[in-house]
Amino acid sequence: MYQIEKENKGMEKSRILITCAKGITPFLKEELLLLGFPVLAETIAGIATEGTIDDTLRLNLLLRTGHRVLFLIREFAARDAEALYRSVSEIAWEEYIAEDGYVCVTSSVDNPSIRDSRYANVKCKDAIVDRIKEKCGQRPDSGPDQDRVVVNLYWKDDRCSVYFDTSGEPLSRRGYRKIPMSAPMQETLAAAVIQATGWNGSAHFINPMCGSGTLAIEAALIALNRAPGLLRDNYGFMHLNGFNESLWNYLRAKAKKESKKTLDCRIIATDIRREAVEAAKKNAATAGVEHLIEFAVCDYSGTTVPDGGGLVILNPEYGERMGKIKELESMYKGIGDYFKQKCRGYTGYLFTGNPDLAKKVGLKAKRRIQFFNSGIECRLLEYELYEGSRKNTNTDV
Repeated sequence: MYQIEKENKGMEKSRILITCAKGITPFLKEELLLLGFPVLAETIAGIATEGTIDDTLRLNLLLRTGHRVLFLIREFAARDAEALYRSVSEIAWEEYIAEDGYVCVTSSVDNPSIRDSRYANVKCKDAIVDRIKEKCGQRPDSGPDQDRVVVNLYWKDDRCSVYFDTSGEPLSRRGYRKIPMSAPMQETLAAAVIQATGWNGSAHFINPMCGSGTLAIEAALIALNRAPGLLRDNYGFMHLNGFNESLWNYLRAKAKKESKKTLDCRIIATDIRREAVEAAKKNAATAGVEHLIEFAVCDYSGTTVPDGGGLVILNPEYGERMGKIKELESMYKGIGDYFKQKCRGYTGYLFTGNPDLAKKVGLKAKRRIQFFNSGIECRLLEYELYEGSRKNTNTDV
């Protein structure tokens, strides 16, 4: 059983659970191993590793594909809400949370005695604030806001795990996407998609249909080796007693020093909608990479593809509304023509949640990588676009 309730809390190891969007686990695992963290267990939407509370600072700063970094405080058995309250009350919350602070409780509950998970949240919250009032004479505030201390309860049958959500707000909220436009790709998903292509900034990155610019911005951050967490100034761990601010400042300074200032490639992002390009520019400016991305207003087929090779990636509409399918069929066919006629020597990628429309591209996919976008099962399809006149009209989705 893992638990962290020792005097030197910053140096005591415990289990760390890093959640991610469904299907992103392989890319999160790759990141963790590169950072030197062990992989203890994997699920479809998360990876368990271990480390100290101070290690969570580094994870929050550097992970591109993780959603939340949860640090295990204690595990115990609880058959019902009263048993939950008693066990949570035994944790020395006064060592972690200031009596004049604020706490939010989130949960995932599957227990036969609980019909509404909000009731479990309330019992857990009551146990925390009652304990602190008993020990300190003052009860901290509580509520739904996740911008300060966040406690996460996982309760399956009679087994409970209580974590600090050291991220607070999810890591997908980098802080740069001020203007999201319609159906934007989440930042962590965009980073995983780019990671799946193997692109590292050594070749050009072309992104027609750029929307609010998430793929292009994440590509710029990856090419610069710029830590995604540098853009945020608030995390859950900052509001815990004993927050190691000097370590945090050191990690930020180190990450900034290791970040490149210029690119060895071109990143080109276009969209036919002027308002989308303006939004993407503003988002890129907030991220500090606007000067590194070449934005233009044009149809995807008019997007510049410079010599030298690289990748070209499109994320067209999936056609959830039935009336648009016919219109989108010609677009997907046009994307195939664009690949064949203008992108020779590149690797083409299509991210879509509609396999029938993808067949209209008219090219054989070399690879098909599964992702999920807001619950929609999607595929990242890879096409090898030859320099010469070699043709292959077979489809394979």
